[in-house]
This record gives sequence, structure tokens and C-alpha cells, in this order.
Amino acid sequence: MKQVIIIGGGITGLAAAYRLQHLAPASDITLIERDERLGGKILTEQSEGFVVEGAPDSFLSRKPRGVGLCEELGLAAQLQGRDPRHSKTFVRRYGALHPLPSGLTGMIPTNLAALEHHPLLSPAGRARLAQEVDLPAAPANGDETLASFVTRRLGREVYENLVEPLMSGIYAGDGAQLSLAATFPQLRQLELKHGSLLKGLQAGQREASGQVADNQYPPFVALRGGMGTLVTRLVAQLRQTKILTGVGVVGVNHAADNRYTVHLEQGPALQADALIITTPAFVTAHLLTDIDPRLAELHTAIPYASSATISFAFALADLPEAPDGYGYVIPGVEDTDVLACTWSSSKWADRAPADYALVRVYLGRFGRRNVLADSDDDLVALALNELKTTLGYTATPRQQWIFRWPRSMPQYTLGHVERLQQIEAKLSEHPNFLLAGAAYRGVGIPDCIQGGEEAARGVINYFGM
Repeated sequence: MKQVIIIGGGITGLAAAYRLQHLAPASDITLIERDERLGGKILTEQSEGFVVEGAPDSFLSRKPRGVGLCEELGLAAQLQGRDPRHSKTFVRRYGALHPLPSGLTGMIPTNLAALEHHPLLSPAGRARLAQEVDLPAAPANGDETLASFVTRRLGREVYENLVEPLMSGIYAGDGAQLSLAATFPQLRQLELKHGSLLKGLQAGQREASGQVADNQYPPFVALRGGMGTLVTRLVAQLRQTKILTGVGVVGVNHAADNRYTVHLEQGPALQADALIITTPAFVTAHLLTDIDPRLAELHTAIPYASSATISFAFALADLPEAPDGYGYVIPGVEDTDVLACTWSSSKWADRAPADYALVRVYLGRFGRRNVLADSDDDLVALALNELKTTLGYTATPRQQWIFRWPRSMPQYTLGHVERLQQIEAKLSEHPNFLLAGAAYRGVGIPDCIQGGEEAARGVINYFGM
């Protein structure tokens, strides 16, 4: 019986274990998680009719492994889209909330007519955007930052007021440091193919309009009981996996016969014929020190952003008006530690009792100060001041939930693609050792699921099953 050890009990590790059970049911699988809780950044709390997400509240349905795994687990009926009655999203800029303009393709505005009198762009900014179709494509000579690319193609105002706040909602990152090739490579491909980003996006829209959509789900989907439902259902299926929670791994080294020895904080060491590590890059770096120092060094170079989310329950009778929309994002040029605000009870059905509003505030930006150095009281005060200043909320919340996420979001900075290539080259020297997780090729839930499943298949390939 082959022994496989998975280090890390977030969604990536859980998906890897689940897939291994199906592909190699005779394997001896052990999953080790330092925390007492499984699921990583997927964390849902339910209390008195409130469904509160600690971190991700949804995922993209067009990335297949999110909905695919939900369907396998019998959760398809619980997938829901955002409430169409409140389908508005705003940008907080110039002291007010402004609705996102129509015609956005991803983050990019393609409907110039919709921007004609839009307050987020000045006449000069709109004129600069319109010039994009006549700008020559830059030579294909390497990567650039997301900020450089969008500013070069569409102008500074489009980047600062539209693209950057939407991008930050995904990566909590600094576009002046993020790699275009690692985050949105399709934008550069459109420029090279069509000579213009806008021409390329418009051509894609025309092609899509003539095709029958094969995705039965809305663009963003959540689970009715919260994203934690996915973790609960997944863990319940791991009947052939030995799960160790509250157990830290202090090191990994080579053993005899091309095996690995996994040393634990307490208890005897474990032996593995194959190893899957799904921890954050800085943890992985520590674990790799004895196996491959160069591989450890490459992981140390992947930076992380820290963040916090604070959810408040307000009685609707205490608010000046009920929230109408999904929420708003805040550009970095507004110079605040607040990244965004979601009106959770308007965005998703059944997130709060009928006479309450559930509001979530996101804090923390990469490249700025570490908000987690603040006390809970200071974080709450910062979030409430944002709601007071922007929305006029002066009421005391009836309940609040604080979630701290230290070094939680990997940053795909310039050079990330080359770093991944070097990691892959080194991994080829260790065929029974697999890596997966948000540090590599996608930070979303479907990306992590896919990475875990691919790692499981890599183990099967090594065993020749």
C-alpha cells in the first residue's frame, strides 16, 4: 500500500485528498493541518439567521473545477447567483459613490458611449481611452506590470479609477508590482493579436454573441449556506483519509528508498512514498529547506499581503436607507486602508434576517501598512468610520464579526512567471513530490481545487497507476 502525505488542509489539500481517494483507493492517505480547523481561508460562521463569510464569498463559474467539484459532491442545487434585484456595483471616488459604467469586459471599459458623461473619467480621460485603437502594440519583448500595461493602452484615469480598484478586489495587490503575464495574460495576447486591446475585446464580444452559452450558472456563484458548506461536504467524503488537525510539521527530509520523512511538532515522524505540499509559499519554503534549498529560496521570494474583514449586522430601522447594490470598491489613490465594502445581505439571498442588513468591510492593501498591527477595536473603528463617511451609517451595529488573515494573499509580482518556470524545473528532480496552492497559478477557489487535483494526478503518474 502506497503512503501519501498531504501537508495543508485548505481547499487545495482537501481537493487533492478527495481526488486521490478516487484515483487510488488502495493508497494510505494522511492529511496534516496545523490549525484545528480545516478549510484554510474558506470560513463561514452562522449565527441567529446570519451567514457570515470570513474571506471568499463566491467563485467564478467559468473556471470549471469549482462548479465541477460541487456537482460531484451533490451541491449543485445549493449554488446560487447574486441577487439580480440589486445588481449595482459602485466605485468610491471624489467623495461619492459612482456606479460602474456599463460595457465592462472583465475590468476593461469597452462601451465608450456609456462613459460620455461618467464622473469617473474626465473629458481628457475619455479622449485618451478613445485613442487606444490607434496606438501601436508594444513589441513582444517580455513582461510588464499591470499598471504599466493598462496605463500605456488606456490611460492613467482608466487605470486608477476603474481597473485598479477592481483588480485589488481580486489580489489586494499593487498593480505597479503585479505581473501582467501572471495575472491577466489574455490582455497582452489581445494587444498582440489585434493591435489594440479594445479591438480585441470587441471582437471577442462579437464572437460570443453568435455562440450559445454552455454555462448554466451565473458568472459568480456561492453556496446558500456559505462557502463553508463546500469544506464540510468535502471533509465528510474523506473516509479513506487519515486527517490530523492541530498538528504542525516542523520539517521534511529524504529517507531511504526515495521516500520522505515528515517530522511533526509532537509524535513520531511519518514516512511517505509521495508528498503533496499545499501550504503558503513562506511555509513551503521552510519545509523545503532540507529537500532542496534552491526550491526553498524560490518560494521565499513570493510576497504576501495581510488583510482583515469585518462584518456588521445593522437593524434596517437604524439605517438611513436599505443597501441597494452589491457594494463598492475603493481605488488606491483614495489613500485609505479600506479596500472595499460588500452589502452581503443584498448581494446574496438568505444572508440575514429580513429586518437586518449584513455589511462587510475589507481592510488591507499590499504595499501599505500592515493593518493587522491594529487592535480589534481600532479595526472596527476604521471600518465604522468608512461606513459613516461614505454611507451615513451612524448606528451601533447589533453584532460584529472580525476575521484576521495574516500573510494570506500571494502576490504575483513581476518575475512570477520566470519564478514558476524555475520551480517547475527543480520539481522535475523530485517526481514524487508535488506542490499546489494559491501561490502559483491562481488565487481563486476553482484554481486551488484544480491545483490540488493536478497534484493528485501527479502522484498517480509517479506510482504508474
